[in-house]
Amino acid sequence: MGGSVTVAVTDPRTVVETVWQMESARIIAGLARMVGDIGLAEELAQDTLVIALEQWPAHGVPQHPASWLTATAKHRAVDLLRRQSRYREKLAEIGRAAPHAVDPDVAAGLDDYIGDDLLRLIFTTCHPILSTESRVALTLRLLGGLTTEEIARAYLVPEATVGKRITRAKRTLAGSGVPIELPPPAEASQRLASVLEVIYLIFNEGYAATSGDDWMRPALCTEAMRLGRVLAGLAPQEPEVHGLVALMELQASRMPARTAADGSPVLLQDQDRGRWDRLLIRRGLQALARTEGTFGPYVLQASIAACHARALRPEDTDWVRIAALYEVLAYVAPSPVVDLNRAVAVGHADGPARALAIVDALTLPHYPLLPAVRGDLLARLGRTAEARDEFRRAAAMTRNARERHVFESRAAELD
Repeated sequence: MGGSVTVAVTDPRTVVETVWQMESARIIAGLARMVGDIGLAEELAQDTLVIALEQWPAHGVPQHPASWLTATAKHRAVDLLRRQSRYREKLAEIGRAAPHAVDPDVAAGLDDYIGDDLLRLIFTTCHPILSTESRVALTLRLLGGLTTEEIARAYLVPEATVGKRITRAKRTLAGSGVPIELPPPAEASQRLASVLEVIYLIFNEGYAATSGDDWMRPALCTEAMRLGRVLAGLAPQEPEVHGLVALMELQASRMPARTAADGSPVLLQDQDRGRWDRLLIRRGLQALARTEGTFGPYVLQASIAACHARALRPEDTDWVRIAALYEVLAYVAPSPVVDLNRAVAVGHADGPARALAIVDALTLPHYPLLPAVRGDLLARLGRTAEARDEFRRAAAMTRNARERHVFESRAAELD
């Protein structure tokens, strides 16, 4: 809760910024439930931040800074509702939503419901009515606490583009009358799938950047894992949530070994597994254990990641099990990318000839990993000239400079 945060920093502005980073999502979530509008809630929250930046350096940091921010934000919302002549109506609505609140004052009666508020906000920012790009931008802005500039830098797009996406998303939600509430049971599964998709998209862009000069963008992985842990705390009964958390933790455990000292990529089979983060592996396996007996897409992908995590050496990898898990995943969530990954596993389990037959049946235009996988299989079959052409084709397709270098190097090795 907001009152539990303590910050051992003396500079008031630093305290404001630190507490704000930790509490802004909770504050905006509570305000959104009060005023029924995400855009307005963020404006009220920003007003509160400005007040803190003005008052704390002049009058000192409050004893409980997070509680001060939360209470100030709520009082501003109450003042706004009064001015809009809807105060009593909103009091009644909020009172019905929080039947156990003892204090009739709105500003003092919402803290016990902050978990529900965050869950409502997550489901709202990831509403299917929004485009994927807008969902990602709005979620990072409101729940990740990233600035528009930080989001733009992470995705290598102009700041104005991100700003427009966020503004458009807020207008779409407001204009379409999307309520800030948990979806009804009939829609819950679809909406949860959208939430998980957005979080995993954020993680994937950090884990394997689609463009630019960097192989990874760790800050995005960190934000996605944080959002996943928050969601797991708010929806502990959902196995796919724990599956996604497990998947991200297990994949992130490899990040210290995924780049060499000069920043160049190190592929999975060449990584020093002693550098893998054992704490993240333990956390990932613990999260996966909570999904026992279920076979959702994220649970299956986490199970595949666990096979890699448990192998202390590349030759210890259980490729037969991985291939079988991909076969189940292809049934549960069919896609050409899943089939391409299955081909990689089959190549290790049963040989490159069988894998090549799977790859040759796939159509993935503009996806550089398809010719890269095909090139690797052809090289293992001794078809050197064809393999070299495939790696060159993969290099021409990718928009990531580090990945391009990997493909070009593989082509050069085959000259």
